[in-house]
Amino acid sequence: MANLGQQLLKRGLRVRVVTCDRLFREPKKTLPHFDVIGGIEVVRIPWSGSSRYPIAPQVFRHLADADLVHVHAIDFFYDALALGWLLHRKPMVVTTHGGFFHTQKYRQIKDIWFKTMTRASASAYRSVITCSQSDHALFSQIVGKKLQLLENGVNVDKFTDLASTEPRQRLMTIGRFSVNKRLNLLLDMMVSLKRKAPGWKLDVVGQPSDQSAEDLRREIAARGLNDTVVLHVGIDNPAIGALMREASFFASASEYEGFGLVAVEAMSAGLVPILHPNEAFRSLATRHPDIRLVDFTTSEAAADAVISAHAALIAKPELRSTMIADAQSHSWQRMAARYYDVYRRILPDLADVDGAGPTR
Repeated sequence: MANLGQQLLKRGLRVRVVTCDRLFREPKKTLPHFDVIGGIEVVRIPWSGSSRYPIAPQVFRHLADADLVHVHAIDFFYDALALGWLLHRKPMVVTTHGGFFHTQKYRQIKDIWFKTMTRASASAYRSVITCSQSDHALFSQIVGKKLQLLENGVNVDKFTDLASTEPRQRLMTIGRFSVNKRLNLLLDMMVSLKRKAPGWKLDVVGQPSDQSAEDLRREIAARGLNDTVVLHVGIDNPAIGALMREASFFASASEYEGFGLVAVEAMSAGLVPILHPNEAFRSLATRHPDIRLVDFTTSEAAADAVISAHAALIAKPELRSTMIADAQSHSWQRMAARYYDVYRRILPDLADVDGAGPTR
């Protein structure tokens, strides 16, 4: 949303983000009610209930001067703004961001909600935008002609060309510490890799979610990987970039991804992705055939795939530059232009050229 907002500012739009005032991982800490970040207005409102479905009715107070409302994710805001359309009457679009199927937990309840409430709410939106092939296949079950695929843009500038210029026996994984990321499978793979080819290292970068840093440290120690796996909690982008300079590969055993944004960020650095073949990663590999897919549920095969990827990079060092070039097709500049076209179909008064759009 930050990257999309920055690109929309360049096209003359006023951008306001309305969001929750507490992070799900730090529910006792209340964030400032109002902020301006990079020219984007940020309004934070109270919420109650579960982080799975935070209830935040104050959102309706902040719609009066909006020409268009763009909802991100399928949660309370999506349903509430649809149900309350007769009150606010604002044209709306929504981006799905994986819906709520990131894990198999409560799958039957989720299926029922999806086919009833989610389907009904979709009728209030002018466009339902899916950000991955897997999302598109899912939402095509409940949405008709208004469904549109616009894969997530990626900030391909922040890590560009940072990967090691020489093939290294070092992998990175980046993301929330959550069960669906299946970091345990990466650790199992490192046990096999340590036995087959000593010298490999793995950097695990992220923020606690439904797994804590302490949970992961225990799992690392239990496998005897304290000298092989390094945990980096909550580090900033410059620190991540410094780690990339020592690495050649990005790995993910994730069970589910809405799109695979972090994998593309890794590609922009020149890291070669080694990924579990979930739907999003299979789609990404179709577009970028130098991505390696391997079933991480078999640690021995995963370790062999890493060794093979290293040998391939030694034999073909131009893979690094290929990754960087491939990542450019996902730039936010390109994707924001496509979002702007969606807005223009809804608001015909939007200008054809950058910098001359409406104020909201």
